[in-house]
Amino acid sequence: MSKTTLWRRMKVVITVNDYKEVRRRWLNGESQRSIARAMGISRNTVKKYCEGENVPWERKEYLRAPSVLTPDVQAFIAACLKTDVEEGTSKQQHTAKRIYDRLVDEMGFTGGESTIRAYVSACKGGAKEAFVPLAFAPGDALQIDWGEATIVLAGVKKVVYLFCARLCYSEAPFVAAYRRQNSESFLDALVQTFSYFGGVPRRVIFDNAKVAVKDGFGANAKATDSYAALSAHYGFEPVFCNIASGNEKGLVEGLVGFSRRNFCVPLPRVESMDEFNILLKTRCEKYLNHTVRGKHADVGTLLKEEQRKLYPLPVSKYDPAKRAEARVSRYSTVRYDTNCYSVPVQFCGKSVSVKALPERIEIFHSGNLIAVHQRCFGHHENCYRLEHYLPLLERKGRAIFQARPVLDHVPEYFLEWLKRQDLHPRELVAVLKRSLEIGFDAVMRDPIPLEPAPTPEIRDTIQVNPVDLTAYDALCGQRREVSA
Repeated sequence: MSKTTLWRRMKVVITVNDYKEVRRRWLNGESQRSIARAMGISRNTVKKYCEGENVPWERKEYLRAPSVLTPDVQAFIAACLKTDVEEGTSKQQHTAKRIYDRLVDEMGFTGGESTIRAYVSACKGGAKEAFVPLAFAPGDALQIDWGEATIVLAGVKKVVYLFCARLCYSEAPFVAAYRRQNSESFLDALVQTFSYFGGVPRRVIFDNAKVAVKDGFGANAKATDSYAALSAHYGFEPVFCNIASGNEKGLVEGLVGFSRRNFCVPLPRVESMDEFNILLKTRCEKYLNHTVRGKHADVGTLLKEEQRKLYPLPVSKYDPAKRAEARVSRYSTVRYDTNCYSVPVQFCGKSVSVKALPERIEIFHSGNLIAVHQRCFGHHENCYRLEHYLPLLERKGRAIFQARPVLDHVPEYFLEWLKRQDLHPRELVAVLKRSLEIGFDAVMRDPIPLEPAPTPEIRDTIQVNPVDLTAYDALCGQRREVSA
């Protein structure tokens, strides 16, 4: 046998040209033996292709099952993988090595670890999960999700949370930023979303985050009381995704990443969250000119179609704030969520109500607003307003330069300037009041003369009757004579 013939018989892959030649010879009446000899191909291979029943570009799939992979072993592996899915703990799942060890310990398995690895790999990746393409009617659904982004806020790099919402028909986006991913922010974001789109969809699709779900998962999830109240007010149905099923809200999943890459690159540099949210809204509006692949019109045109199918907004907005009752401490502060907020000192010891919004705290007494603070997002912080303590400092002037509200709000250079003025406590308080009105530097540039305290006006005079001291004088004279 020649080297060429031997090489051809060792060939594994039959090319299209080889197949064509086999078929040509067979159709021309040549025997299989002759074809095999002439082409250096085994007779079995020639026989397989002569009738045209098999073609070389198609391979019949088969699973080679080693004898060690008995039905019991396969069932054990399937049970391990099923348990992983049911437990839902992505970081605590069976590896192929762990399954092999369990087979050895629990079933006396005698096969090789590589066999188990190959079989587990085939079970996990051999069959990819299939998804059904979804289509949504105008006004049918809104998908929402949270993501993180980094911005430079007032000169400091901060991580903020992006609330992302997307109408499923038009794919119109809405993105808003918050400093906390809490209930107040979540509810406020939905209110802002509906206001932005000018209506409400039939369904809102979300995952099982604790800001929305108080019990259960997926179809069995129960909305929190506040989320249920909001959905009742706006008339939509809350829908919760199954665990580990991001495809069920794939439109908004893509929006989260898109927003980070396109709305927040380069890092936005803003002075306030309001400024950043205006920026996000502007970029969402710019996206309306975009045409999504496969759509017949741009996003803005489709949004107009969808808006005609949305539920109308209710007459009044839902109030997303949390409320709590509290008593003002002797330091004239109110505690909420571990942080303390000041109120005017005349409310010390009184009962007040606290209204917590995403970015601010409002405090009421008898229905009247008495204090507003920017919300603290740390723990055990004290938030003072200097004007709340000025009446008290007027009475306790010696504490002015040690008072925490003063030290927190008055620059050090201004305090040093005040100390050099040698002013009375009442005058110091007057200067502090003035500085809150026009600014510290303005007061130092043009200090106003302080008026002296007014002299009390005496309206009624007191009449004093003269006393006759003759007897007293005589008595004093007698005493002088005796002593002489």
